[in-house]
Amino acid sequence: MQFENTLAFAQKMDENDPLKAYRERFLFPNFLAKPIIYFTGNSLGLQPRSTKDYIQKELDAWAQYGVEGHFLAEKPWFSYHEFLSAKAAKIVGALEKEVVVTHSLSTNIHLLMVSFYKPQGKRTKILCEAKAFPSDQYILETQVRFHGLDPEATIVEIAPRAGEHLINEEDIYAKIEELGDELALVMIGGVNYYSGQLFDMKTITEKGHAVGAIVGFDLAHAAGNILLKLHEWKVDFAAWCSYKYLNSSPGGVSGLFVHEKHLKDKSMNRFGGWWGHDKSVRFLMEKGFRPMETAEAWQLSNAPVLGMAAHLASLDIFDEAGMEKLCAKRDVLTAYLEFIIDEVSKLYGEKCSFEIITPRDKTKRGAQLSMLVHGEARKLFDFLTEEGVIADWREPNVIRMAPAPLYNSFEDVYYFGQILSKAL
Repeated sequence: MQFENTLAFAQKMDENDPLKAYRERFLFPNFLAKPIIYFTGNSLGLQPRSTKDYIQKELDAWAQYGVEGHFLAEKPWFSYHEFLSAKAAKIVGALEKEVVVTHSLSTNIHLLMVSFYKPQGKRTKILCEAKAFPSDQYILETQVRFHGLDPEATIVEIAPRAGEHLINEEDIYAKIEELGDELALVMIGGVNYYSGQLFDMKTITEKGHAVGAIVGFDLAHAAGNILLKLHEWKVDFAAWCSYKYLNSSPGGVSGLFVHEKHLKDKSMNRFGGWWGHDKSVRFLMEKGFRPMETAEAWQLSNAPVLGMAAHLASLDIFDEAGMEKLCAKRDVLTAYLEFIIDEVSKLYGEKCSFEIITPRDKTKRGAQLSMLVHGEARKLFDFLTEEGVIADWREPNVIRMAPAPLYNSFEDVYYFGQILSKAL
């Protein structure tokens, strides 16, 4: 497609966008006097207009029924999480029984590692990407210490080659083969939060399994952003948050995936809770944990209904729009943002040049571009914010932007380019 840096072109693209109506189903911030261009769906997605109604319905049920809302509410709280499972499974390419929504992201990763990180003999190593999100770094470090091992000797990081910003995936594959029977777990972010690089999860899983390792992914920046096929790829486990691309409230509930091949393994280590216990006998309150033969076995407590209601409001929108259509728009919208940045950089490069460190190949990224700013980077970012561009700053000089296909428009991207030009 031949892009143009004109308002007329952007408006024509929006007119022909089959998803354009969804923009009106979200609430845009209004804390500035100027219209806001919201490019931080990779950090916190916008609130769907329907969220308030979904939560209010449960508040009304609480007022009407009290504790009996667990069984008498329109969507009984006792099984509320079950209303989310099928829709969440579609988003990550899983069977319904392989997915459950519960807890928070870091909690879920810890619970999954209890089951899937089993260091024995010389098979103790964990392979992850360098500059993983801090939570993942801390989780891996403390899990290793929990097993009495030294993180420095146990955690192996794959970094970009000298002078590069992206990880060469051949280096991941080579390190997996090199570690061989010392490798217990591959644990990587499906999309790197800093660079926006999308990893080939299918191949990484195949390579990890070939040497006998378990393979899991943190999909915080992938769920709702990337077309995932976790079941088909035979990923062992994964977890993701709901508040970024999935637009489901600050610190919202998290989803987790466990491949069906593990679901009936009752010998697997896990931290139990009564909502993971066989629900047919749950209220007998007997001793002896009997995990369900679904991903529900990794639940601890009953559903946080208000948070799940917020998530369900968004899941219903995703279910209606469909990930295939969202990903198709994502590719064109992100490519247009890339084009606009390049155009502005050509005009004003002597003042402040930009280097997009996210892969240029659309198959290696989602709806995020990380822009390395050479010049007065922080001053530029602050100016953009004052002008209504809500993006994301990462030290030392990276601005991350994510044009979310559900609510961002081509006109947003065009006007961002005008503001960027004004800044320079």
